[in-house]
Amino acid sequence: MAKYKVLVSDSISSQGVRLLEAEPEIDVDVKVGMKPDELKACIGDYHGLIVRSATKVTREIIEAADNLKVVGRAGTGVDNIDIEAATEKGIVVMNTPGGNTVAAAEHAISMMLAAARKIPQAHSKLKAGKWDKKSFMGIEVHNKVLGVVGMGRIGSLVCEMAQGLGMSVIAYDPYLSHDGAKKMGVTLVDLDELFSQADFISIHAPATPETKNLINADAFSKMKDGAVLVNCARGGIVDEDALYDALKSGKLATAALDVFAQEPLPADSPLLELDNLVVTPHLGASTREAQEVVAVAIVHQIIEYLTKGIIKNAVNVPSIKPELVGKAEPYLNLVEKLGSFVSQISKGRMDELVVEYAGEVVEEGITPALTLAALTGILSPILGSEGVNMVSAPIIAKNRGIKVSEVKSRRSEGYVSLIRITLKGNGEETSVAGTLIKEDAPRIVMVNRFPIEAEPSGYMLYFKNYDRPGVIGRLGTILGDAGVNIAGFRLGRVHSGELAVALLNVDQPIDQEVLDKIRELPNIIDAILVSL
Repeated sequence: MAKYKVLVSDSISSQGVRLLEAEPEIDVDVKVGMKPDELKACIGDYHGLIVRSATKVTREIIEAADNLKVVGRAGTGVDNIDIEAATEKGIVVMNTPGGNTVAAAEHAISMMLAAARKIPQAHSKLKAGKWDKKSFMGIEVHNKVLGVVGMGRIGSLVCEMAQGLGMSVIAYDPYLSHDGAKKMGVTLVDLDELFSQADFISIHAPATPETKNLINADAFSKMKDGAVLVNCARGGIVDEDALYDALKSGKLATAALDVFAQEPLPADSPLLELDNLVVTPHLGASTREAQEVVAVAIVHQIIEYLTKGIIKNAVNVPSIKPELVGKAEPYLNLVEKLGSFVSQISKGRMDELVVEYAGEVVEEGITPALTLAALTGILSPILGSEGVNMVSAPIIAKNRGIKVSEVKSRRSEGYVSLIRITLKGNGEETSVAGTLIKEDAPRIVMVNRFPIEAEPSGYMLYFKNYDRPGVIGRLGTILGDAGVNIAGFRLGRVHSGELAVALLNVDQPIDQEVLDKIRELPNIIDAILVSL
């Protein structure tokens, strides 16, 4: 019987390699440190590839992978894998979400304590032969307030650990419900309140356009004098120039960073001049236990997929039964885009998600998978793509106190099948409905009960306005002056002269300055750029 060949191109735990070697249907090769040309030359022989972060699985590599069925990342991040290229070629990409949660949370707590007690600085001075107690007066964390920015898996665990140290915890997460926070013993506050109340601040948000330089000079000005900042999440969330100024001036007592805007951190970085800064080279997931957990997990996933067709923790393919994949695929594409769309146009906290199915789709037996895909679409703009898939999405929703429900009906409002996704929170509802006009043609057909038909793809400008003459002309002028090409325009209204909505497909993103100009136009109520 022919065996499946699996290549391990990055260093993983030896226990993972032994599991592969013990599987009778698998032949494994370990070739660590290959150059791209070497990987390209040999990848065509393999059915499975296991990587960490060093190997770059580019489109060029994937195009040479004639037999490759699955790429497994021993870890969470898959930014070193060309997901689009893999999907186009039918290659499943899997990761191991949550495998390094404990390691990352422990490192954040360790960095907080190291900064508070100046442990690295005292260590260095004593190693240099100087016994100096007076220079290293520390700060206790007991009875202090920890402010956590981002309450995902790692942020939630940091809260739990900090509470064990006797800290009070406040948190900012616009998508966490009050009920979800209450269960964790955490007080939800807005970002400015967190800055002004916290003695220690720990960042656990994803790197997205919205969080880039989230912690900037304005944020530092609102913090307590002598506060301590910890960032073990992602580089770029903290404005490093502003951090330098805050540390140099004494506004912050100290800070601890495991991640940086540029990695490796340049040797001439001004941050390295500071005595009140603790730094480590992106070590959050670097524990023996974490690396063993993710190695064993990805090996099991690879074996199950190659030998049994079972998909787990896939980032580009839904985890559903193989016989239902063909039937479900176009609907999965539709509902994930609908979920992402409604997530991006809604505001505030999410308390409840309702997915309504009507018509033939109810009879297909795939609605549970579709609901998971819708939830994945909703959470991805919030948390980033890392760690959010059809397996992890329900757990994330549960931890955030988001109620998820399905409603089914045979009446489909004139469509063969209709799917409506509604988000509820803060006493408000935001909804979008869609259908398939043919297998490969998803369409939005209603937004907040306004009938409208548009293709959910690429960049879309969604805006609400009063239905008055001149709105479209003024908007078109602003976009034209900014060099933004309109690929499609759809208007929806119920009664002439009242409220209306519109969806514009555009060929490129619209920058914030242009969006602000649009929002200032007469009769425009709101304008939001959606990326699908």
